[in-house]
Amino acid sequence: MNRKAVALLSGGLDSTLAVKMMIDQGIDMTAVHFTSVFCNCTPKTAGCKMQARKVAEEFDVPIRVIHKGMDYIKIVERPPHGHGSGMNPCIDCRIYMLRKVKEMMPELEASFVITGEVLGQRPMSQQRHTINLIERESGLTDLILRPLSALHFDPTRPELEGIVDREKLLAMSGRTRKPQFALAAELGVKDYPCPAGGCLLTDKVIAARLRDLFTHQPDYTHTDLVLITTGRHLRLRPGLKVIMGRIQEENERITSLAGPEQFLFSPQNFRGPTALAIGILDDDDRRMIGEIIAAFSQDHEQVYTVRQRSSKIGFPMLTVTEKKPREDYDLLRIG
Repeated sequence: MNRKAVALLSGGLDSTLAVKMMIDQGIDMTAVHFTSVFCNCTPKTAGCKMQARKVAEEFDVPIRVIHKGMDYIKIVERPPHGHGSGMNPCIDCRIYMLRKVKEMMPELEASFVITGEVLGQRPMSQQRHTINLIERESGLTDLILRPLSALHFDPTRPELEGIVDREKLLAMSGRTRKPQFALAAELGVKDYPCPAGGCLLTDKVIAARLRDLFTHQPDYTHTDLVLITTGRHLRLRPGLKVIMGRIQEENERITSLAGPEQFLFSPQNFRGPTALAIGILDDDDRRMIGEIIAAFSQDHEQVYTVRQRSSKIGFPMLTVTEKKPREDYDLLRIG
């Protein structure tokens, strides 16, 4: 066993502290950061990936960024160890990441793994029995070092072989974050905009939309997953979903993500949402979509004119003469 390790670096406070503690013990690390469309650390700024890169640059640690692809989404759809409060497969997500890391270790000449896990902090994946389960199923038993809570566990191989000084490791546990804040001040770690991480899979609205997607659209694509986090979603019938923007930025995003066979509906003489129809449309569906767009308009017009188009086909303008209450469509909302 050597002094090289792979560190899981989320960009959050815990993993940042773990990396800093190991740097102070002279461990040579490569950081690995996993991304997905469901990361929610800093949605208003650059996101988890940029924060992880910033930490790695500050600590002069090389970093690799791995996107959780469709193989991961299939795990989200049917996780062997179940979901949490939403569609979060926390146990299987952890196993997935650690297996990926294990595959990288020979190339990086790394002999163990560092994480920022704290015993008892997360209800699903950071309990003692689930931690042991994750270690076994990832094939990394005795090779995962958790500097923040190491003293709650038996010594790992790097500790037993004297590569890491166990006396300099900690015994944090539970959900309070005060010890981490104090340690950050002690170690000079300052900028941590995502102290507890963030995953949209725990969000009830996102979870409902994903369940709907998995049920009604088994041939979903990466673009469909990106759209899950955008706008309002309405299920008009089993074979037809409509996504509407809530702000101009979402209208533009929906337009840019529309597929060549999909139809966009946009207001022409009033302020309102752009709508993307996913599925097969008939004339009654088109009329209903126009009425929904008018219902969510900010304006009050005698006639609402809605353009309908795809990249290949154009249709006549829709006209709506009655603005119905938004509440009429509450039962159609997904999430």
